[in-house]
Amino acid sequence: TLTQHIGLNQLLKEHAPDAFKELTMKSLFGRKVAIDASMCLYQYLIAVRQQDGQQLTSEDGETTSHLLGMFYRTIRMVENGLKPLYVFDGKPPVLKGGELEKRLLKRQEAEKQMAELKETGTAEELMKFEKRTVRASREQNAEAKKLLQLMGIPYVDAPSEAEAQCAELARSGKVFAAALEDMDTLCYEPKFLLRHLTVAEARKLPVDQIEFSEVLKGLDMDKLTFVDMCILLGCDYCETIKGVGPVTAYKLIKEHGSLDNIVEWIEKNPEKTKYKVPENWPYKEAKELFMNPELLNNDEVDVKWVEPNVDGLVEFMVKDKGFSEERIRSGAEKLKKSLKGGVQGRLDGFFTVVKLSPAKRKAEPKGKAGKKKAKK
Repeated sequence: TLTQHIGLNQLLKEHAPDAFKELTMKSLFGRKVAIDASMCLYQYLIAVRQQDGQQLTSEDGETTSHLLGMFYRTIRMVENGLKPLYVFDGKPPVLKGGELEKRLLKRQEAEKQMAELKETGTAEELMKFEKRTVRASREQNAEAKKLLQLMGIPYVDAPSEAEAQCAELARSGKVFAAALEDMDTLCYEPKFLLRHLTVAEARKLPVDQIEFSEVLKGLDMDKLTFVDMCILLGCDYCETIKGVGPVTAYKLIKEHGSLDNIVEWIEKNPEKTKYKVPENWPYKEAKELFMNPELLNNDEVDVKWVEPNVDGLVEFMVKDKGFSEERIRSGAEKLKKSLKGGVQGRLDGFFTVVKLSPAKRKAEPKGKAGKKKAKK
């Protein structure tokens, strides 16, 4: 889906440039952020490697890349004053079955090619194929949850899609933003979407902040029409209409007003258009999943950051997983210090910034009386 995300990104930058802001991690000081845990674990399993390019493992051969990545990247965020809340995937929606099946077949094909490459391929070729086969296992997810609990960092088990739950937490104001790479997250209406947050510093990238209300304003669409356009661009739930790229998708939505109308127009005018709607295309079901996802109620989400359990961290990370005790204790100390120091909120949480119109500015009192009022 990378091409689809790039397509949506380009469309928004062209038609809704005011929705984008480039930030540093430091500028998010004091912000609570909901993060898709699966996305992070995938990134760490891919990126955290030994010098020979192999994943980190404990003495008994268990992969530990995900734990090292989760430990240090979380500490880095907390040191910058952020308050991360991780959200783990629940059961996938029924409609995703077909898409998941396709991904499984792709993964199996990549595993088969990897087995052949191990005999003849270069390290670079092996790495390329390994990226296609990587997926955090149930055990690795459980280990990540245990680590977060010991670190004093809250996490939530979503009933279904983690991205929908992250977006809901941001939409309702329980957190400031949803931090994910997937542009589809915008379909769930987060107030703000942050991209590159978990990799920004390591890859020297700015954090991209996208404001949902500005997206709709720039595109001149309501949420339902925006969701229609995203389905047309391609989403996790169903394939695309062949030959419809970002420019065409935007044009068709603007011309016909909705996906229902586009489908009807294509089916009624086969001689006037080269486009063909896929057989049994479940776009209506996809729309329903975006508009009414399965979510936890806000009162079911307990968001508390507490002091890390240093002894528990040493027991788990050092004795069980073979990490250096000195490094784990040092990391836990940084975490402890930052969690204590980061308790105060942001100033804009206490004050409302009021923009005065030029007329009001002129009407402000001048001279000594004005000064006294201002001082008071």
